[in-house]
Amino acid sequence: MSVAVPGTVARLLEDAAQRNGGKPFLRITRDTAERSGIEAGDLSYAEAWSRTLALIRDFAELADGAPGRVALLLENRPEMFLHWLALNALGISVAPLNPAWRSSELAYALAHSEACLVIALPGRVAELRDVVRREGLDVPVCAPGEDLPQLPARHGGGAKPENAAADRECALLYTSGTTGRPKGCMLSNRYFTTIGDWYTRLGGLCKLNRQGDCLITPLPMHHMNAMACSTMVMLANGGCIVPLDRFHPRSWWREVRESGATIVHYLGVMPAILLKLEQDPAECGHAVRFGFGAGVGSRQHRPFEQRFGFPLVEAWAMTETGAGAAIIANHEPRKRGTACFGRPGPEVEARIVDSGGNEAPAEQPGELWVRHAGSDARRGFFSGYFRDAEATAEAWDGGWFHTGDIVARDADGDMHFIDRKSNMIRRSGENIAAVEVEGVLAEHPGVAEAGVAAVPDEIRGGEVFACIRPKGAGAGVAMGLGDMQSAAQDLVRHCLERLAYFKAPGYVAFVDALPHTATEKLDRAALKSLAADLMHRGECVDMRSAKRPAPSRAA
Repeated sequence: MSVAVPGTVARLLEDAAQRNGGKPFLRITRDTAERSGIEAGDLSYAEAWSRTLALIRDFAELADGAPGRVALLLENRPEMFLHWLALNALGISVAPLNPAWRSSELAYALAHSEACLVIALPGRVAELRDVVRREGLDVPVCAPGEDLPQLPARHGGGAKPENAAADRECALLYTSGTTGRPKGCMLSNRYFTTIGDWYTRLGGLCKLNRQGDCLITPLPMHHMNAMACSTMVMLANGGCIVPLDRFHPRSWWREVRESGATIVHYLGVMPAILLKLEQDPAECGHAVRFGFGAGVGSRQHRPFEQRFGFPLVEAWAMTETGAGAAIIANHEPRKRGTACFGRPGPEVEARIVDSGGNEAPAEQPGELWVRHAGSDARRGFFSGYFRDAEATAEAWDGGWFHTGDIVARDADGDMHFIDRKSNMIRRSGENIAAVEVEGVLAEHPGVAEAGVAAVPDEIRGGEVFACIRPKGAGAGVAMGLGDMQSAAQDLVRHCLERLAYFKAPGYVAFVDALPHTATEKLDRAALKSLAADLMHRGECVDMRSAKRPAPSRAA
């Protein structure tokens, strides 16, 4: 007799354990084990289901059929997968917490999510209990394996029909909150299973090996890429997941080789960092067939594939869209080096609109609006923002989901990513994409990493501010004024040779570190604050006078 209800994520694990019991479900590398203090090796599907069943028995008293949510701070460890799946089998949603969050962020998420319980790593329990106490929240906190506290009875209990399970909330994932407080995206079981089905059907460069693939990901389980894409496609196909604690460039290729990974999941910063490592004869001794991700720099895409020997397949989706409107460049020609992420399939409707809501012509950038084709425009999408019906309605204004991404469609119908709408810099009437300038700066041999943000300018409205982490540990802090001025001039010349003059940095600052989110993306909100602070303190080089249009040439 089945334990998990059909249509749930837990049912996929139960079914996989019956079909693929001896196959590995999770594989913990030696490096990850040493860094995290856990055991290296494989956890088979049968073992994973056995441990999940034990947790189901432990959590059974929480499952009275009423809506419920448990917050998890368990990083990318096996406990995260098993607790999620056990709670899911009981109809209880989870709210994964970002391990990088500290007191104010944790307090907000715990209060907003209305979690009835927090399960956290032993080393974080005291901190979370202190947060709960200071905020006056009635939320017990415990570590895995500890006795569960007595919880008050919840309203709305009773059995639910099985056909409702697919639409029941499976997880509450928080957005990055770059334009305000993070929003909680309610994601159903159907959202997750739809992603697994979509990924399985892709084919082309993303064709799966039905004998069993091994997928390695350094992305965190509070992010939809790891929790939904990686987990669901392997669950649906009896594959193995290799969850790293995070991205470690120096040990990356060793962990890829030793794990036997055949699929890599990435975000754009990873290829750029790996390309800057010194070449190693062992770096191509892997079994990877393709990388699946988003945001590889246009200037790094082709060099990465040539050096490391496998395609980076660019895809587009958001936590909100799931697979309901996912787009991917999994067939040739992929137009590498143009930020191309393919064209919408027949199941996706897409528009690119200008600031007035009118259709943008080919090659002209505009905001991407999407919906699922057919009678249900929201099929596969998130269920809405928790406790924010107004924001949900605004995002779906006019029956289209407004993504906030600026893209352009070429004459062939392929989509090209420009930037997030909130990251566009408006200078003297010109729109400048921060990621484009960052990509050019990253090519400079003296740059380890670059972040670009807008700062106010009394004459031009906005100006380009570049925060540069130079190569070499502590190089940013060690630079003297003369060195900074010389380096800034060199960087701006580098940009002026490759970009329109107005896109070059007007200000350049050298720092020892740039702010990042847990998914290794630049933390745009923190970067903007850093740029403003550096400018206020005068700790930057003013290069505005160097930004002049090139002299016109005679016909």
